[in-house]
Amino acid sequence: MDITPLFTITYGLYIVGSRRGEKLNGQIANTVFQITSEPVKVAVSINKTELTHELISETGKCCIGILSREADMPFIGSFGFRSGRDTDKYSGIPHTLTPGGCPLPEKNILSYIDLEITESLDVHTHTVFIGRVTDCGIMAEGIPMTYSYYREVLCGKTPPTAPSYTAAAGDMKKRPEGKEDDLMKKYVCNICGYVYDPQQGDPDGGIEPGTAFEDIPDDWVCPVCGVGKDQFSPE
Repeated sequence: MDITPLFTITYGLYIVGSRRGEKLNGQIANTVFQITSEPVKVAVSINKTELTHELISETGKCCIGILSREADMPFIGSFGFRSGRDTDKYSGIPHTLTPGGCPLPEKNILSYIDLEITESLDVHTHTVFIGRVTDCGIMAEGIPMTYSYYREVLCGKTPPTAPSYTAAAGDMKKRPEGKEDDLMKKYVCNICGYVYDPQQGDPDGGIEPGTAFEDIPDDWVCPVCGVGKDQFSPE
């Protein structure tokens, strides 16, 4: 079956926040939609393997932060390509708790929606949580991030746990071959799609502009998802 028509479905990009006691977690989601207006209910699809799924199932609560187009790849990667079981996703990121008690970043979020889960639908690899909106609010002005902008402009990848993931969608979009010398070749992270550009280096990671990929120290990690050099391939 040709699934190309599925690629024409439009999506947004969101951070779904959840909390169990002192444990805070958040993840990127691209399948969020309003399903009724009276009462106001919203649905969100979460992979069953995610910590977020576990927390929502146990507490019956979550919040949805509408991501701004101004969000950069390191910010998106911290929520989209790292597991809350291995890292504190809110460490170093200013955040607050919504009236519903769920975590919400204070930057790169345009608005939020608090949900109290009333129903759920098992859809094999995912659960569609349906929640009553208990609170919502505007955080900032701006343009919402769309999935197409994330893919086409930021050149982001789709994690295998995302509802919209396919082998084709998960692969990095091909870019034209450049004429750079071999030493100045760009390298792409196989996990999150971050592109290491020798001309720019990674100043925040201690790598000066003009540093060839081969000359980066072996303990350097991807600034977006944290994997090592061995997970990079020539562009």
